[in-house]
Amino acid sequence: MLDFTPDPIAIQLGPLPVYWYGIGYALGLAAAYLVMVRLARRAGEDADILGNGMIIVAVAALIGGRLYHVIDQWVLYQDDPIKIFLPPYSGLGVYGGIATGTVAAFLYARYKRVPFLRWADIIAPGLFVMQAIARWGNFFNQELYGGPTTLPWGIAIDCAHRVEAYTCAVLPETTRFHPLFLYESLSGLMGAIVLIWLGFHARKRLRPGDLLLLFFVWYGLVRFGLETFRVDNWTFLGVPVAQIVSVMFIVPALVILGWRHRPGHPADEPATHPEVATWGALGEAVGWEPDHDEEEDDEEPDDNEPADEPEAESEPPPDSPTA
Repeated sequence: MLDFTPDPIAIQLGPLPVYWYGIGYALGLAAAYLVMVRLARRAGEDADILGNGMIIVAVAALIGGRLYHVIDQWVLYQDDPIKIFLPPYSGLGVYGGIATGTVAAFLYARYKRVPFLRWADIIAPGLFVMQAIARWGNFFNQELYGGPTTLPWGIAIDCAHRVEAYTCAVLPETTRFHPLFLYESLSGLMGAIVLIWLGFHARKRLRPGDLLLLFFVWYGLVRFGLETFRVDNWTFLGVPVAQIVSVMFIVPALVILGWRHRPGHPADEPATHPEVATWGALGEAVGWEPDHDEEEDDEEPDDNEPADEPEAESEPPPDSPTA
């Protein structure tokens, strides 16, 4: 078990503290950017538009994630609302970030006139990579933990960071807790690997947008399960709101997946540069390849047509020396 509690501050630059949470968010964005650039090139899309797009989507996701977290943990801010805007930030709500980030990405894709659904598939593995890295910021902030556990990977939580149900007056200081941040981090790593693998090996079965829908299902199922470990949830009629939101992500995503893969679905447009695309949905326009036997038959002459007669050799003129 981890017998120490981390310091949320990585370094102190004079009066300015640099928090591990911010470092984790920045590293997650950087890693997600590198992954998406490589996938964009392999998907036959222009990776140059990612630079400005990442900034816009990241800011939108930060605002939405912060808003979701503040509503979720309003008890921490109701007596001092200024803490909503001032560092150190104690957390971000993933669902809020996904919602506002997706809207921002859609609007940016419309502005750039690029295929949003194909870019959504490129972004989906990047979201998992971002989650796998950034979630470690919760470890340094001593947040996003579950109930007591005796498992070897249980983590210690200072008395000052414990929720009301697990205060040191209720449970001894030696108590260890489920590291929910670690579970989400590992889920993000595995999810990224699976989506990238599908993009290479299931191209003929994928439709543009499928990988983002699978991300919604994957993350929704994981988050629904992890909420059962928490006692400080934001609830509605006794049900954790995160579980309600998870169902709102999972069910529509599954319905849309089934509907889009119905028999006779309309053809998909190919990638922007299909000649170099090796990852992502193939698209009906470039997914059909003619049978080689048919090609060979097309090249053979028809038996009913007369064969071309050889050209007659011209006789040398009378004045020629060889005449």
